[in-house]
Amino acid sequence: MTTMTSPATLPPGPTAPRAVQGVYALTQPLRGMRRLKERYGDAFTVNVPIFGNAVVISDPGEIKQLFTSGPDLVDNLEVNLGRVLGSRSMFALSGEEHKRQRKLLVPPFHGRRLAAYEQIVEEETERELASWPDGKAFATLPSMMRITLNAILRAVFGAEGAEFAELRELLPPFVTLGSRLAVAPIPKKGRFNPWRRFERMRREYDTIVDRLIAKARAEPKDDVLSMMLQTRYDDGSGLSREEISDQLLTLLTAGHETTATTLAWAVERLRRHPALLAELRNDDKLLDATILEVQRTRPVIDLTARQVKQDGFRLGRWTLPKGYAVLVSIALIHDDDAVFPHAATFDPHRFLGARPDLYQWIPFGGGTRRCLGAAFATMEMTVVLRTLLRDFTLVPTSAPGERWHSRGVAYAPAKGGRAVVRRRSTGGDS
Repeated sequence: MTTMTSPATLPPGPTAPRAVQGVYALTQPLRGMRRLKERYGDAFTVNVPIFGNAVVISDPGEIKQLFTSGPDLVDNLEVNLGRVLGSRSMFALSGEEHKRQRKLLVPPFHGRRLAAYEQIVEEETERELASWPDGKAFATLPSMMRITLNAILRAVFGAEGAEFAELRELLPPFVTLGSRLAVAPIPKKGRFNPWRRFERMRREYDTIVDRLIAKARAEPKDDVLSMMLQTRYDDGSGLSREEISDQLLTLLTAGHETTATTLAWAVERLRRHPALLAELRNDDKLLDATILEVQRTRPVIDLTARQVKQDGFRLGRWTLPKGYAVLVSIALIHDDDAVFPHAATFDPHRFLGARPDLYQWIPFGGGTRRCLGAAFATMEMTVVLRTLLRDFTLVPTSAPGERWHSRGVAYAPAKGGRAVVRRRSTGGDS
């Protein structure tokens, strides 16, 4: 797969200086990608801040090859979310160390464990929906943020009482600041540096987690933190306090805002498809397919990335130098008519009776770095939407679709997924 002496063969791309390309990437993130594809094809070379020299790909075969290549060929980016989530975060680990820790963290998010968390998500959904106004337009994103944050704090952190209240107040601004720092090339030095505020908040977070760890050791519960404390590596050792703290923050960051944003997009999409709304309420399979289609047409994360570790890495048509980043454009492959016929059309029926190819439908990334909490996030979205459709009629609208708005890491509906709802009667009729 690799030839050490192979000369680099790179796709074409813009030749503007890195700073100019960086401004373009920040101000025209999604539209810019589509324009570059129109001009250069389904692969192009860019030079942007954070990533540096990078090749953007959207060809299904090349994506599959990238995701299935071993960590000796391509692995984690050296500059990534790990710098805000901690050195023991899954985003910061690579190679065997990443594989070893991922093996420990997979079990809590699959099978029967997920069923145990469904009740928590439904309780938090019902509590939040009780405050929804009847017949008045409002943005659903703040509600979805509260639901997913509370559910993760209870199911993953095992938080309750004082720790629950403290984390619920601390984490939203902490995560917002962290997501902005992750995509902005801001050095960590300087008198009025946002990194100082971030580090203060991180110390406060660690103090609260230390208390949660002490409580979970004294009285284990059915939450992810308790499972982390009980799990063991092959040599019999357990996760360190630093590993647990970093991984809890990673799980929250990866699963809170992204899941909430997808739920807001689901509301935005459903209101513009009244025929689908009429079908959905009593059709669990169609609800599952709708969640897949929302994630295809409105992916909240646009890129998943790797870094080339060996010179002369052959990726489809290209030969890449060591150190280059490879950026997979999620939006470009999801919008490809050759992959998803009539891709511009929102049609959940395309997924009825057919699970998506995980090298083509990639809102959770792919390969060994596919989102650890994908099953948990899917369960959350299913429970929230099922409860919403059970208790409310979602009033359709003929308004144009909401524009994309960057929140740092995630892309949200610009108006927050506005809704008008009618509470259903006790008998279940609208």
